[in-house]
Amino acid sequence: MSESRAIVPLAPRQPSPNSRPTRDRALSWLVFALTLAAAATLVPFWAPLMLAAWGTLIAWPLQQRLSKALRRPKLSAALLTGLLVVLILLPIVVATLSLSGSAIALGQRLAESKNGAEALKTLSSGDASGFDLKQLAPEHALELIRQHGATALAAARKIFGAASVALIGLVVFVSGFYTLLIEGKAAHDWLLERAPISRAHFHRLANVFSEVGRGLVVGVGLTALSQGAVATIGYLAMGVPQALVLGMLTIFASLIPSVGSALVWGPVTAGLALSGRHGAALVMLIIGLFVSVIDNLLRPLFARYADLAMNSLVLFVSMLGGIVVFGAWGLLLGPLLVRWASEGLSMLREQRAEQRA
Repeated sequence: MSESRAIVPLAPRQPSPNSRPTRDRALSWLVFALTLAAAATLVPFWAPLMLAAWGTLIAWPLQQRLSKALRRPKLSAALLTGLLVVLILLPIVVATLSLSGSAIALGQRLAESKNGAEALKTLSSGDASGFDLKQLAPEHALELIRQHGATALAAARKIFGAASVALIGLVVFVSGFYTLLIEGKAAHDWLLERAPISRAHFHRLANVFSEVGRGLVVGVGLTALSQGAVATIGYLAMGVPQALVLGMLTIFASLIPSVGSALVWGPVTAGLALSGRHGAALVMLIIGLFVSVIDNLLRPLFARYADLAMNSLVLFVSMLGGIVVFGAWGLLLGPLLVRWASEGLSMLREQRAEQRA
């Protein structure tokens, strides 16, 4: 019988000195890829999430007071969310739906004008509704369906798709607002602990995020709304058709530096004068000048609560560039990215100065 040979256990392999850095690099790349994948899943709804975060920052002091008074943070968050929906979201949705048809009708009338003078007259006079009761007749409806049925069906599909996306985004915004009111501080601390930058740099970028949000919503937004509201009152008082549509256009025009709201009330005033309504044109001119002055009166007032450290021209160009690159929501993302980039360059300059010292 042959002798059995003893099995000698193999000694564990000693890790190579270079294996740990290799594993660390592999883990870093894996985490980077997973982070990109996670961010990609949130991209379709980054805008409502960002708006929810900005809304939370603005409503946070009120949330703290209500939470202490009611001693129930979830209840106070639910009350604030309900107020947000009733006082802000519902009026915006109703106004958008009601004004969309009027805006299209006004655009068609202006496009059909033969010259600039006629367009100005159309802008300040004429039928405000452009709706004929004969359109409700069954034979007229059937004729429209026969002529434009395929086009209307395709448009309905696009509108339904856009409405579905908007509805989902609205749900994400409301849910995010409510959740961040309750868990916003915990989310901030979670990001602070895991951010790949220093705490000081994280706080500076977070402060910029808050600054841009408050500046756009409170500073720029409320100033534009105030100008649009005063201009709309003037349009209604002077009997200008599509006054609400023109007021909405005045809000957007007020974002343009220097000229601003005059891009809307100026042509309206000229149209009133060309139509022979010289008294109404004079009153509209006075109201328009007051609308332009409101910007200088209200902006310093709102700046005490929401100061945006950006030049007005840079802000406007970043809004336009954001719209071109990212679509309608780029109106908000553009200024944020430009302001973040500016702060990032300042941090790099300070870091290099410290290294040289």
